[in-house]
Amino acid sequence: MSYHVYPVLPWADTCQDYEVKINGVLAELNTARVSKQPFNRRWPGHQRQKSQTELINFLSMEMDGPVTFEIKPKDPFETVVIRPLSLGIEPEIVDGTIRFTLEQPAFLTVEPYGINRALHIFADPVSEYDVNIEDENVLYFGPGEHEAGTIELKSNQTLFLDEGAVVYACVHGIDVENVKILGRGILDNSRNHEVILYEENAEHNEMAVMNATRQHTIHFEFSDNITVDGITIRDSLVYNFKMVCCDGVHVSHAKVIGSWRYNTDSFNMHNSKNVLIENCFFRSFDDAICVKGMDFYRLENVEQVVYDFTHHNGKVYDTCENVHARGCTIWSDYSQAFTIGAETQAEEICNVLFEDCDVIHFNCCILDCHNLNWADIHHITYQNIRVEYDDVILSPQRQESDDHVYENKIPDWTPYLICMRTYAHPEYTYGSNRAGSNHDILMKDIYIYGKHRPKAKFLGRDEDHKTKDITIENLYWNDRLVTEWDEFILEWEEEFTENIRLIATE
Repeated sequence: MSYHVYPVLPWADTCQDYEVKINGVLAELNTARVSKQPFNRRWPGHQRQKSQTELINFLSMEMDGPVTFEIKPKDPFETVVIRPLSLGIEPEIVDGTIRFTLEQPAFLTVEPYGINRALHIFADPVSEYDVNIEDENVLYFGPGEHEAGTIELKSNQTLFLDEGAVVYACVHGIDVENVKILGRGILDNSRNHEVILYEENAEHNEMAVMNATRQHTIHFEFSDNITVDGITIRDSLVYNFKMVCCDGVHVSHAKVIGSWRYNTDSFNMHNSKNVLIENCFFRSFDDAICVKGMDFYRLENVEQVVYDFTHHNGKVYDTCENVHARGCTIWSDYSQAFTIGAETQAEEICNVLFEDCDVIHFNCCILDCHNLNWADIHHITYQNIRVEYDDVILSPQRQESDDHVYENKIPDWTPYLICMRTYAHPEYTYGSNRAGSNHDILMKDIYIYGKHRPKAKFLGRDEDHKTKDITIENLYWNDRLVTEWDEFILEWEEEFTENIRLIATE
């Protein structure tokens, strides 16, 4: 076998932007809905308008040897870029057809129209799942559509989504261990709907996260040894992954696409430890990978609530530590790429490593540490991160009303490469005077490409809660080593920051 394309089922909406041949054979394409503009809003009691979105195509397959693509976009184009650039793919264009060879499995985007109407190609390695679908502990979904609602996994169970399966569901688990979610099928969340608690102008409607009940797509609490491999998540209502007080999480070869709704983060973990995320593709409207503390809001006794929640069944879950994300490709349509926080209701957040990742589009910030509660955040490393800047980056805007339409108010907008902050916030910090610090943070071998200058923000909270001991080691701008702060766009409040260094060791 050189390659195999997974079966495609009709979806509610269909995009036909491309004709794709692999080794001369026509391939079927899937459809997803994505955000087309960085336009966010306080929760208004209903979802984003579809006028802020667009339909795109994606192709899902597996391969074990070189394959040749011939891609014919429906509409005329002049040039094309294939991302991530680190793949080194230089296509040729012949009579309106894009041609290139993919040597090994990879997740890539083909962009003849810039950031809009991209073609996503998810080329997996050949699957090697040792799953007996007749086993009583295996929940098997074969090719076809399945309306499954909320799947509550029990200990020692495996959920298997076979290629060609589209399962409309959420997957949850509390107090479970040794669970797996495997396969090359699609976990589709488009039929998951919020329950509105308060009308738009009602009392208690002042915070987005408090005025509706919304189920995350994959959500585990107080659970150990969770494995996810191979699946595609489409059209999440809120977070694609939410891991709360979990120990031993391994997610690999997962693809997130079609997350256009409010608060659709790709992967969030709260007070969890021993987490490995590798070789994934995450495209979401909101944050990509977030390492957080607990996230209780608007409570006068928030410290006691956090204490009670994190002391569970004789165990204490008051830290978030030993997190490793590697080999991932990130497209953030509105928010951050790699974030510590903003919710940091934990004693410590530490020993976190983001490495060998590509960010192919973004609007806000890449390397982010956003400490709004009381965590001691330390020993965080961002290493070998490659960042691709578009020539023109749409500025993120807040929608004020239904009839407010997006306009790019800052045509020369430059997003942040680095944000290191700790400060009080009227919503996130409510109910507690405790504060945290950021220290011993390393950004090493960071590569940025494009015409935009590196932009950074540093902010501390007070004399006892500083942002300090931050090192940027070997920052490259278009392969040239940056050695002076003068080359940055800086927002640096020096009063409560200390020992922030830009160094070159090569």
